[in-house]
Amino acid sequence: MRADTNFEPLVTERLLLRRSEPEDAETISAYRSDPNVHRWQGWERTDPDGIRVEIKEMASRAPGEPKGWVQLSVLEREGEGLVGDVGLSPAEGEPGVIKIGYTIAPAFQGQGLATEAVGALVAYAFDTLRADVVRAFASAENVPSIRVAEKVGMRLVERIERRDGDESWLVVRYEARRASTPSPPTRMVNPLHPHSE
Repeated sequence: MRADTNFEPLVTERLLLRRSEPEDAETISAYRSDPNVHRWQGWERTDPDGIRVEIKEMASRAPGEPKGWVQLSVLEREGEGLVGDVGLSPAEGEPGVIKIGYTIAPAFQGQGLATEAVGALVAYAFDTLRADVVRAFASAENVPSIRVAEKVGMRLVERIERRDGDESWLVVRYEARRASTPSPPTRMVNPLHPHSE
């Protein structure tokens, strides 16, 4: 796996994924603070100042560089409105594994934008960062997030029970793996002479 020291924005049919900038903090804060979004996420701070600090901390980190996340803002190509964010981080102590996370603002959910953005992020992790495994975690109750993972080719690997005092909940781990070897060439068989090639 490698770090991408010359990151260029990712472009899809409808979206542009670029490094998050401090000016994005207000918009990101607005949707991350929404109770219907926040309940599925693990952020400690969702206020604009906290998000701005995180963005500034990530600014010097190259995607794929160990010890931390890199966040990309997801913008519409037409109109350039910020619709969400995605992030990636090498898994600590697991060479070749990239963790991803994703959030789309409620006003833009249900349009396939998360699938489009996450599909681009997974392809980037494999093609540019040369990851062997791309991993995502979600609450087992967060059906839309699970659907996004499945639509981009990730498969359920593990169900994990988490506890905090008397409270417990289930988390699911989804992964996609790099195709390690090309498929063998197809062998054509003549149905009239099955042992000939």
